[in-house]
Amino acid sequence: MYFPKKSLRFICLFIICLSLFVVFAVKLILIQVFSSSYLTKIADKQQNHVIRLDPKRGTIYDRKMRPLAVDVAAYSLYADPRMMGKAGVAKAMESLPSILGVNRGFLTQRLSRDKNFVWLVRKLTVEKADEIKKLKIKGLSFVKESKRRYPGQYLAAHVVGFAGMDDNGLEGVELKYNNFLAGKPGVAQMLRDARQQDLLIEQILVHPQDGFDLVLTIDENIQYFAEEALQKVFIKHRPQSASLIVLNPQTGEVLALVNRPTYDLNEFGQSQESQRKNHVVADMYEPGSVFKIVTASAALERGVFQETDKIFCENGEYRVANHILHDHQRHGTLTFREVIEQSSNIGVTKIAQKLGGEPVYDYALRLGFSKKTGIDIPGEVAGSLKPTRLWSKTSIGAVPIGHEVGVTTIQLACAISAIANNGVLMQPFMIKEIRDQKGEVIEAFSPKIVRQAITPETAGRVKDILIGVIERGTGKLGKIKDVFAAGKTGTAQKIINGQYSHNQFFATFIGFAPAESPKIAMAIVFDDPRGSHFGGTVCAPIFKEIAENVLKYLKAEDTIDQRTKNAP
Repeated sequence: MYFPKKSLRFICLFIICLSLFVVFAVKLILIQVFSSSYLTKIADKQQNHVIRLDPKRGTIYDRKMRPLAVDVAAYSLYADPRMMGKAGVAKAMESLPSILGVNRGFLTQRLSRDKNFVWLVRKLTVEKADEIKKLKIKGLSFVKESKRRYPGQYLAAHVVGFAGMDDNGLEGVELKYNNFLAGKPGVAQMLRDARQQDLLIEQILVHPQDGFDLVLTIDENIQYFAEEALQKVFIKHRPQSASLIVLNPQTGEVLALVNRPTYDLNEFGQSQESQRKNHVVADMYEPGSVFKIVTASAALERGVFQETDKIFCENGEYRVANHILHDHQRHGTLTFREVIEQSSNIGVTKIAQKLGGEPVYDYALRLGFSKKTGIDIPGEVAGSLKPTRLWSKTSIGAVPIGHEVGVTTIQLACAISAIANNGVLMQPFMIKEIRDQKGEVIEAFSPKIVRQAITPETAGRVKDILIGVIERGTGKLGKIKDVFAAGKTGTAQKIINGQYSHNQFFATFIGFAPAESPKIAMAIVFDDPRGSHFGGTVCAPIFKEIAENVLKYLKAEDTIDQRTKNAP
């Protein structure tokens, strides 16, 4: 059969078109039926950019609602190297190093990655972010975040601690209460155009939940007084470290906590571990003569001694088993009261020998030694105290005067607080309240009594003796003008390579004021001070300066509060 050429061409064209139609139809069916979910995901990925929305981390306040840690706005810069192209990368390499403070090698390594998302720098200031935006470099974008700032820099560094780049607490109450402060992140979806540029169209999928605020027991002003006083003496005597804590002896609230060396919370990345260590709770040492308050309390409460009983102090040398015990100066006969006022090692040892080792051990436990205080900050150690069955023949001349026992600064502060508040051992704490973002209190923390360590009568008798320590004894440099204070000095040889050193010491002081109605209790410890190593000369003046400033401040605060209450 013959077909005209035109008809043949038509038939061929028809067959080709029909074939193409069948191919396209099959392909369309495959796409619609079998590949739709896969292709939808690709489209969503290209058109939608899911970003994390960081919550606002809770603010940390002092007891007067003055901020110690806050969140400020920050912008994190990221790049899409695939989108930037050679021109964009070249412009970035030229402009960004000086703005970001990074070297070209870092940027080269980042921008050479075959990825859609690469972090360049996290948490830039608003000003730097604006500077980069003005460059209009294709493929650079920002995620709005927040950055932790500490207005006081060094102030209360070992209390507050710090949060890292990802807003997780790493030290101090930032770490201890991270679950409350951190909040929960949210998620947003950002639309992109065909060129993969972010559009200003954002859909919130999950709203972030901001963190709770913390209100500390710390008073910013008292903390400042303590920091200033300790710093001056730290510079003068150049110890390895120093620690100080101020408590409200009636409640156990921590009003100030100071360590040296210290560091700037805003530059924590440049600090060393030794600067971040919280010596108040983490260092254990032999306390020396401040521990004599334990022996004095046990002897008076057990009725073994009265304040006027006389004790012969052997003119400065006394043998205990195979050890010769010395006093820092020769004493003949002293009363019980004078033994504590003048801090006679021999006199206290004779008291302990008549009393027995078991009561000394028992009252040390009652006053909180050899066990963690439970303070709400990380890093606390328990200290050490051997039971009497493990004592050697010389222990009766060592433990009662503060040797062969390990204590912490916080334990000393709690023990002297028990003398101040009629014999009650309180648990120290530094979180007053947890509040939500509306200011509503969701949890409040109250004072906790650990135990009645000694009777009120015994506490009063020991308090009177400790007033004498400052008025007539080794703590004269801690005397406060027009106010009676009570305290005890201590000086202990350090143990170096298992032996007591003759040129390295711990200098200590514990005390409270005013003696008749104590508002503050304090413990101060210097590790190996230079120039002088006695607690009465190194630490007592710090107590005096802080106590004078704090008592004036508290009196002024009380006056303001009273006027406010009486206002119409």
